[in-house]
Amino acid sequence: MDEGALRALVPRVLAGLVRRGEDFDAAEDALQEALLEALRVWPEHPPRDARAWLATVATRRLVDARRSAAARTRREDATWAEPRPGAVEEGDDTLLLLFCCCHPDLAPASQVALTLRAVGGLTTREIADAFWVPEATMAQRISRAKRTLRGRRLDRPGDLAVVLHVLYLVYDAGHAGRVDLAAEAIRLARQLTLATDEPEARGLLALMLLHHARLPARFDDGRLVPLDRQDRSRWDTRQVAEGVRVLQSALAAQTDARPPGRYQVQAAVAALHDDAASAAETDWPQVLAWYDDLVALSADPVRQDPAAVLGRAVAVGHVLGGAAGLRETDRLAGVLGDRHRWHATRGYLHELAGDLPAAAEAYARGAGRATNAAERDHLVLEAARARAGRSRPVR
Repeated sequence: MDEGALRALVPRVLAGLVRRGEDFDAAEDALQEALLEALRVWPEHPPRDARAWLATVATRRLVDARRSAAARTRREDATWAEPRPGAVEEGDDTLLLLFCCCHPDLAPASQVALTLRAVGGLTTREIADAFWVPEATMAQRISRAKRTLRGRRLDRPGDLAVVLHVLYLVYDAGHAGRVDLAAEAIRLARQLTLATDEPEARGLLALMLLHHARLPARFDDGRLVPLDRQDRSRWDTRQVAEGVRVLQSALAAQTDARPPGRYQVQAAVAALHDDAASAAETDWPQVLAWYDDLVALSADPVRQDPAAVLGRAVAVGHVLGGAAGLRETDRLAGVLGDRHRWHATRGYLHELAGDLPAAAEAYARGAGRATNAAERDHLVLEAARARAGRSRPVR
C-alpha cells in the first residue's frame, strides 16, 4: 500500500476508535504504534483489509496500555473492560472526527491545528510551517488541545459555522500544494452537504470546486501562474459546472431576510472568473458588486477579511481605473501595509494605471515580505519584468 492510501486510512481508523468511546490522545498513540507495526509486517504479509487490521492492532495496543496502567496502580485487570473489536464500520467516520476536532471547548487555533493533524494527516512541522510558528509552539498547541479533550465524551461537537471555517482552512492548506489534502477537504464538504440543509455548506463546496478546477493551470514548472495568465483550456470544466450547480442550489435557498453568506459570495466571485473565456472577458462590474456584499458581511473587514478588501480594490481598479484602485489600498495602509499581498496588489494596480516603475517597486517590496517561496519567486519575476518595461501578459 502506498503512502497516500495509508494516509487516507488514518483519520478513518482514528474516528472509529473515538466514536467507540476511546480517549482521543490514547487512540492516536495506539494508532501510531499500529502504523509502525504495519510498516514492519505488511511488506511480507499484506493484510486483506488494511483498515480492519489497523483498527484491530490499535485496539490491542489500547488494551495493553490499560493493563499496564492497571498494574502500575495495583488495580485488577478486570477493572478495565476490553473494547469489542467487532467489525469495522463501513460508513465514513471522518466527518465525525472533523466535528470532534471542532469541539466548543477548544480555542479556534487549536481546532484548526487538531483538524490538520487528525483529519488532514499533516505532521506537526507541516502545520507549524503553514502558520509560520516554531514547531515546538505548534506541538504545544496540539498537546493542549488533546489534554482539553482528555477524558471527555466527544458527544458535543462544534457548531457548523466553526466546522465550515476549519474545513476551508484545511482546503486552503491543500490548495497551496497538498493536493491530496485539498481533495479530502472537498470529499468532506460533499458529505457535509448531505448531512445538513445549511446553504453555506453548499456555498463552501461550490467555492472549493470552483477554485480546485483551476489547479492544473496554477503552476508551470513549479512557478506560480496568476489567474489572468492561466491557460484556461487546462481548467477542469466538469468541476466548474458542478461548482456552479451547487452554488445555484445554495443561492436559491436564500431569502431576503437571510442573504447569502460568506462562502456563497466568494463562490459567486469565483464562478464569474471561471465563466470568463479570457481574463479580458471577466465581468468586473459584477465581481465588484459581489465584493461589496462580501466586505459588508464583516464589522471590520480590513482586519477580519483582508483578502476581501484587497480583492475589492482590484475590482475597483478594473471598473474605475488603476488610480481608483490605488486610492482604495491607500486607506488600508495602516493595517495591511506590512503584508506582502498589499504591496503585490498595489503593483498590479500601478500596472493598470500604466506606471511600470511604481509597479516594479511595489512588487519588489512584496517579494521582500513574502514568506511563501512560490509567491516570493513570482513577485521577484514580476518586479524584474516591470523594471524591464514589459507589460503584464494576460490570457
